[in-house]
Amino acid sequence: MGRRILNDALRTIVNAEKRGFASTELKPISNVMSSFLQIMKHRGYIKDFQVHDPHRVGKITVQLLGRVKDCKAITYRQDIKSHYIENYKTRTLPTHQWGYVVITTPNGVLDHEEAIRQNVGGQVLGYFY
Repeated sequence: MGRRILNDALRTIVNAEKRGFASTELKPISNVMSSFLQIMKHRGYIKDFQVHDPHRVGKITVQLLGRVKDCKAITYRQDIKSHYIENYKTRTLPTHQWGYVVITTPNGVLDHEEAIRQNVGGQVLGYFY
């Protein structure tokens, strides 16, 4: 159920980017979604996001920059070891210059560069470029 919520939120972001909106609202929310958006913000793909009322159903307001071409959540569980992350990245992303694969690890939710730097593997959550 959690990956379905994440996938719906990421598709909402892509659709809002294609329509040229400056912001969008995501409902319902989860902690994994907040971590995924934090990575997107850190890498410069979204401007900012705010979480409203996180203890109930809540919503997240995302300020968009127009950089997101596509982002998807992997709906099936896919384990990946640290030395296979680079191969997975080249198979999933369209080019070597941009895009990130997001992985949930024992150290938290990380993008592929941080996971390689920390030499940890985990489960693939999704990707964006």
